[in-house]
Amino acid sequence: MGARKHIAAEARKLARKEQSFAKLQNCPSSPRKMRYVADLVRGMEVNRALGTLRFSKKKASQDLEKLLLSAIANWEQKNGRKAEEDELFVTTLTVDGGSTLKRMRPAPQGRGYRIRKRSNHITLHVGTKTND
Repeated sequence: MGARKHIAAEARKLARKEQSFAKLQNCPSSPRKMRYVADLVRGMEVNRALGTLRFSKKKASQDLEKLLLSAIANWEQKNGRKAEEDELFVTTLTVDGGSTLKRMRPAPQGRGYRIRKRSNHITLHVGTKTND
């Protein structure tokens, strides 16, 4: 690796160490359904976001709630203290498409219809307002 790439890679590593985040990969629901729930909590204070996710009727909210709890625990681990009331916010929340399982379903007259079982990848960053 060249010197320039090496320096840039080290800078990215240091920046990533300061961020508190959690990732969930290959979550078995479509990205479109997950984005609907993600839009509800993006930019919210974490306690309010947990309440919103807990009382949402969407199945995707259970996965997102568990991921948010993990991100909060990561922040507390890195900073060595408990998060105070109204201190942490969901800074970024991205939902990307994951791998797709392709299946066939029998159809009339000897044909087959394709079924696509989609999955998604979620990345959730938490931080303080001053540390956006």
